[in-house]
Amino acid sequence: MQPRRIRKRTSNKQTTTFINQVITELQAHPEKLEIIRRNLNEYREQTHLKRGFLLAIERFDWVFEASNDVNFICQQILADDYIGNRLRRYPLLFKGVINSA
Repeated sequence: MQPRRIRKRTSNKQTTTFINQVITELQAHPEKLEIIRRNLNEYREQTHLKRGFLLAIERFDWVFEASNDVNFICQQILADDYIGNRLRRYPLLFKGVINSA
């Protein structure tokens, strides 16, 4: 039996650009973290969500519970670990951070 091949996922360039814009916006306007919290609550109320999306919401709750510091949260979003990958996989969580005035 051959060992399993670990496939490295490639990230979508458009998603990466979007996440970088979100990070820049959050660092410039820390009050926009409230938009992410509202998005989490809005999606949490929906009845039929993919398990992965629910896990991303739960991981974001962990990050907010650990700290309310914008720089810490941005580091967690960009981290190349399980939580960072999970958060970046669902850009809908960041809906409204860039375009809202």
